[in-house]
Parts: sequence; structure tokens; C-alpha cells
Amino acid sequence: MENIKNRATENHTTTGENLVAACGLYCGSCGIYLATQENDTEKLLQYAIVLNQSFGETLCDGCKADRKSAHCYRKCLFITCTQNRGIDFCGICNEYPCNDLTEFQSKMPHRIDILEFQNQLKEIGWEQWLIEMKANYSCPQCNAANSAYDIACRKCGYTPSCRFIKVHKDLIDKHMSND
Repeated sequence: MENIKNRATENHTTTGENLVAACGLYCGSCGIYLATQENDTEKLLQYAIVLNQSFGETLCDGCKADRKSAHCYRKCLFITCTQNRGIDFCGICNEYPCNDLTEFQSKMPHRIDILEFQNQLKEIGWEQWLIEMKANYSCPQCNAANSAYDIACRKCGYTPSCRFIKVHKDLIDKHMSND
């Protein structure tokens, strides 16, 4: 267990821009990202098992960081596509929104707003977008960051945990009951 803890606490830098996923997701609301930043070994091991990858492959500092979850870098079409096109996010692509992005959006509740988020990124820039995303996924009671699936705040238990949950709770509940 000590080896795993050492791996989780190695010096990795997370900058704000790393939290802007190419697809329009906010990495700061990802359970894997949150567990990595909080060195939550137990949660990271749970994610590793579910994703069938090693603990080290599960650690993530955001979409644009050097250290990102294998689940993302192995399967994400958008990281490769934006890199090949020399752009930062899908919303500034000439082919936006492509079929891959709209299909990706439709498959999971936490992706419901990505087209809107892409438009916001384009209009206000990533720095202001990050401020808005942090507010969207922070607890109104204690200001803790929450994922798109934390119905109650991870830190204080306040419900709903964040604005995103308040707006999309029915969709998330439906998705969670299907699992």
C-alpha cells in the first residue's frame, strides 16, 4: 500500500488549463481527478478495478496534463483529434459539432452540457469558463468540489451537492438506477 501512496503523491502539476477537456468536460468535476488530487487511494483503487487498469494508470491531473487516466487517453477520440488539428477544444473546429461529439454527449448524463460548454469556451475563454465550471460543481454550502454524480456533497453532505446536480438530478437518478 505504501508504494501506491507514494505513486499518488508524486509531484505532478495541475494547471487550470489542464482541466479543460477537449470534448468540453470540466476535469475538476471528474471523480478520478478529484480522487487523484486528494490522494484518495481507496477511491482510486475502486476506479482502477472498475476500469480494468492499474492504479498508476488511473491517476489523472486533467485532460491536458501529462498524467491522465488510461481510460481517457486510450479511448478518447477528442484528445487525438484536437492535437492533430492543432486546436485546444472541439468547439473551435470547422467540423464542430461532429457526429462523434454528439454521440459521446448522448451516452452519459455528466456529458449533457458539453455542447453548451464548448460554446461558452469559445465565447468567454478558458480562464472565465473555469471560474464558471468551478462554481457549477461546487457545494453552495461548503464550496467543496463535487463530481457530476455526487448527489450529496462529498464533504458536508449538503443536497444538492452543486448547481449541476440541482439542474440534472432526475437524469442522473435515472442513469444511476439503471446501473
